[in-house]
Amino acid sequence: MIDHPRIPLAGVIGSPVAHSKSPRLHTHWLRSLGIRGHYIPMDVSQANLREVINALPKAGFVGVNVTIPHKESALALADVVTDRAALIGAANTLIFRKDGRIHADNTDGYGFIANLRQNAPGWVPDSGPAAVFGAGGAARAVVASLIEVGVPEIRVANRTRARTEALRQEFGTKIVTYDWVQAGNMLDGAMTVVNTTSLGMEGKPDFRVPLDALSPKATVSDLVYAPLRTNFLEEAAANGCTCVDGLGMLIHQAAPAFERWFGQRPEVDEATRAAVLGA
Repeated sequence: MIDHPRIPLAGVIGSPVAHSKSPRLHTHWLRSLGIRGHYIPMDVSQANLREVINALPKAGFVGVNVTIPHKESALALADVVTDRAALIGAANTLIFRKDGRIHADNTDGYGFIANLRQNAPGWVPDSGPAAVFGAGGAARAVVASLIEVGVPEIRVANRTRARTEALRQEFGTKIVTYDWVQAGNMLDGAMTVVNTTSLGMEGKPDFRVPLDALSPKATVSDLVYAPLRTNFLEEAAANGCTCVDGLGMLIHQAAPAFERWFGQRPEVDEATRAAVLGA
């Protein structure tokens, strides 16, 4: 009788999740590196999240990515939590350890910074304030990473004021909050500008904050990657800004998770980007 090794499985849990490009990304890496593994999307309701996560290791899963709306809940289900996941208050990566414990991490901030460094090599974090639109889980990861790399001031506006105040209380005096109706004022002198909201995404309302005060010297990033070139980025580009789309963040945040699950560090290159875009 032939003893076949167990094929490692990973995937992404969310609801909805059919739109995710992560399966295409991880499948490309698995094939490129010659690893006999699989990565699948799983649409899981909040009510079933705990039961599903606890069952996955028994089915051969080595870990999963977690996306909307489960990032905060997944953190609460973990046995071991990294410092950065605890600071952000959410997990986007779970590793199922051989000792049976669930390890939670958040690589969103890492992916955001790595994307900027790769696609805006002239970006200087401490050159001036940052302006961040949104105050949800993605914004928390972005804010934490901007503080870590030395951005001197981070201006934040969100449609719900309470969430911006919560950010200021948790991340300290570098955070300056703005009402959403005054969000355009954040751009005055800002050298890093980031949209972390879903505004401008396919099927979502347009991003309507006026960008009149945007400096041509600013580096502008949109976490939205569908469409790849949002109206927010188009307007910033027309103003002379250096623009970075959100696809690179998706790819970079996935690399450390892939390495933890499958034991090899994947390349983040043009072939990877083309594979994710289906080119």
